[in-house]
Parts: sequence; structure tokens; C-alpha cells
Amino acid sequence: MVVSLETPVPRPPRRVLLRSPGLSVIDYRCAATPGDPVVAEQHTRHVLAYVRRGTFGCRCRGRSFNLVAGSMLIGHPDDEYTCTHDHHAGGDECLSFHFEPSLADEIGATPAAWRVGALPPVPALVVLGELAQAAASGRTDIAVDEVGLQLAQRFVGLGAGRQTSAPTASAADRRRATRAALWIDVNAQEPVDLDTAAAQAGLSSFHFLRVFSRVFGLTPHQYLIRRRLGHAARLLADDTMPVTELAFHVGFGDLSNFVRSFGRAAGMSPTQFRRLARGERGALRERLAAPAAELR
Repeated sequence: MVVSLETPVPRPPRRVLLRSPGLSVIDYRCAATPGDPVVAEQHTRHVLAYVRRGTFGCRCRGRSFNLVAGSMLIGHPDDEYTCTHDHHAGGDECLSFHFEPSLADEIGATPAAWRVGALPPVPALVVLGELAQAAASGRTDIAVDEVGLQLAQRFVGLGAGRQTSAPTASAADRRRATRAALWIDVNAQEPVDLDTAAAQAGLSSFHFLRVFSRVFGLTPHQYLIRRRLGHAARLLADDTMPVTELAFHVGFGDLSNFVRSFGRAAGMSPTQFRRLARGERGALRERLAAPAAELR
């Protein structure tokens, strides 16, 4: 059921962290549960919302998406969308960046990019999303609006306007995939193989791989690695744990694999990322000045 915007349905708690002429940053914490009314909403600005916790469904422009931790909800002004919570009762949290049209034009993404609806966890966006969360929470010296602009630049550099196939899956398959994704997120620091994850969904490994990929747009192993990268970025931003210890703590089997994976995602080494999180302006200028090809 979709109710009108005028229907008195409680909206998700939100806290405005920053409001400037071109950019606003809003912290959303939704406690909706399965069975709650679905509210039709409308984007008023260009939006990049990083899902930091939980999972939910979204329908926009005739396409349906399932979002998990690390996903991005993308919005274009005047586009209507609805969010659903059919398969998870634990709530979800998003850090949302709202760009005024003039700033969005300056950033350079095409209208098609802002109308893509959602993106699955992308390593380059996951690490910056976690840096933005650290900045929003005051756990780093870098400003949240600076990270927001860098996140937008990375979004543009990735050519994010490419359309992806809308996932089609039964309600039962979405429920199974969601349960497995939440389990992977909690246990990402442990050894996780396909058979173990499939058992959480009550499916064979073969069927689970197909279902998970259809629902979320990436494989279980890809999601596992991206959650480990997200956890690593969070620790690099607000912890002093040595990089070697951190790599093993988040679940990577060896340091070289972690450094290589993190470098591909962030476009910089873990040590450079920590410098950026600590507000060393030289590190930020280097990233903002980097050619788009280096951000892929």
C-alpha cells in the first residue's frame, strides 16, 4: 500500500548535521518494521545517501532495489520514491548528502547519473562513506562537507550513470538474501565461505549465489570484501590500531592483500587514508586534484 504525502505517517527521525547554500548533510535513522505503511516521498534536491547500517527496499522510476550496508541511494529533484522494510525489523541508518542544483551542475554528473536510483556497495564509495560517517560523528579532523564533495567527485568519476538491470526476485528470496547479508556484515571479520553463508539463507550454495546476486547486484564474496573494507576505513578514520593489526582484525588473511584491495578502492594506501582522515590538508588536496581515471 502506498499512502499519499498528506497521510499522517511518522517520518524517519532525521538530524541536520550541516546546512550551507549548496550542500546539506542529514543523518537518517529509520525504525520502520515489516508491515508499516509505505510512504511515497519526493526528492527535493540531488541526493547521495550512504547506507551505513541495516537494509531496506526502494522503488523509484519503475525500478526496484534492495539496499544493504555500503549501498548508495541516489536521488534527482522531483523524482518520487518509496522505501519498504519487508524483510528486516532492525531499522536502518543513512548519511545523506543533499546538493542544490547549481552545485550538482558544478560537480558534473549527468541527469542520468542522478536517476540511477541506487548502487550496490562499490569499494571506492564504501571507504569514502565510512570516512564521511567518521567526519559526521566528530571522530576525525576532516570536515563532513569536504568528504561529501569528494564522495560526489568519486561518484562522477566512476561513471555511475550506467544503468544496471533491475533485480527480480521473489519475496522469499529477498528475505533469505537479506538475512544472509546481515549475517555476513556481523561476521565479516571471521573466515566466511560460500557454504556457510548459504546455510544462513537455507539454500544450496549454487542457488544462494544466484539469489544473492539477483537481489543485491553483487556476489556474497564481493559483499564480504566490501564490508571488510568499510570496517577498515572506519578504524583507519578513528582508531590508532597499526595497519598490520587492523588488516587481520577486519578479516583479511594477509597484509599485502589488504593493502592492495584498499588501495584499489580508495585510490590511496591505508596510511594515506589515515592522513586524510586526520585532516592533513595536503592529502585532501591531492585527492581532489587527482584525474578521474585515478579514482576508478
